Amino acid sequence: MTTNVLTIANGYLRKNLGHIVTFITSAFIVLAVTLGFTQLASAQMVPIVGQAGPGASGANVTSIQSYLATTQFYPEKLVTGYYGPLTQAAVERFQAYYGIVSSGSPSATGYGRVGPSTLAKMNILISGGVSSGADTSAPYISGVVVSPGSTSATVSWNTNELATGRVYYNTTPLTFNEGDINSVGFSVTNGQSASFDTTTRLVHGATVTGLSPNTTYYYLIVATDPSGNVSISLPGATFRTGM
Repeated sequence: MTTNVLTIANGYLRKNLGHIVTFITSAFIVLAVTLGFTQLASAQMVPIVGQAGPGASGANVTSIQSYLATTQFYPEKLVTGYYGPLTQAAVERFQAYYGIVSSGSPSATGYGRVGPSTLAKMNILISGGVSSGADTSAPYISGVVVSPGSTSATVSWNTNELATGRVYYNTTPLTFNEGDINSVGFSVTNGQSASFDTTTRLVHGATVTGLSPNTTYYYLIVATDPSGNVSISLPGATFRTGM
């Protein structure tokens, strides 16, 4: 089971190496920087044995930095054994790119800290999970249509492979965190879930009820395939109910 890789494609986020996606959730600005090269993971690299955060030092930090130095997330490529600001920034880029956590602090949300989900993802890549034949391709979300009424809205979308679907909505921007809502290190920290369809399918739909008239709602779609790869639609997307 692997976590997702996120990139902007036709207004949505999907798994695709070669981009860094940085989420600034307070303003919900999504910046995609195309780098022209992809992440490299060496099968000979030493697995990371434990969690770590800013201020830590030692062999475990060296392992973290050695791995990050093979990626686009850590352009400085300094392997010092000390978990300083440059290492923290690299971990933040890694977490945002893989949809693990996008905001907050190392102590509050795990942003910038190698926590359990971040550690697991790094070790999957180090062990060669990307090239081992395992399914590491997240569903591609397309054809999203929202049909709002005065107190409800119907959300429909398609995926390019069989997947389950979940819709979240709120009157304020949705944020996500390093959690375990899909058992893959992804959690929405605010808002409500409209539905969770446990049947995998290609054509999806959900009805959001109990809405307030003439109100703007933020929403996002979470699509998860049977291997646990996850895609989410653009977190800043909105719809407005009628009078």
